[in-house]
Amino acid sequence: MNWYLIKMVFNINVGEQVSNPQFDEQVRLIEARNEEEAFIKARMIGVREEDSFENDSQNGVAWKFIDISELTLIKEFTDGMEICSKISEHDYPEGYINFIYQKAKQIEQRLSLNVVA
Repeated sequence: MNWYLIKMVFNINVGEQVSNPQFDEQVRLIEARNEEEAFIKARMIGVREEDSFENDSQNGVAWKFIDISELTLIKEFTDGMEICSKISEHDYPEGYINFIYQKAKQIEQRLSLNVVA
């Protein structure tokens, strides 16, 4: 069996949405014999995880599976290997950097670590 890294994309529809459409890109691991099996398995997971519900504002929310946009064979797992990378731009880089520091601090606190950065 082989491991494949896949990216599946969902469209999030919220009732009478006035903001920009939202998409959820999920990166997942799939175990399969070959690429074809991995692709089919990933699609089945995507369809199975479509969902709809009402939010607190009584708006209908629907997660619609779009499709699989990436499929990559992982030849070997190594400690510290890169799985996914995304480059982004921010209007307020200092705020973004501070946000990252705060997220790391929350993880440290949850793990009860006394780490000095």
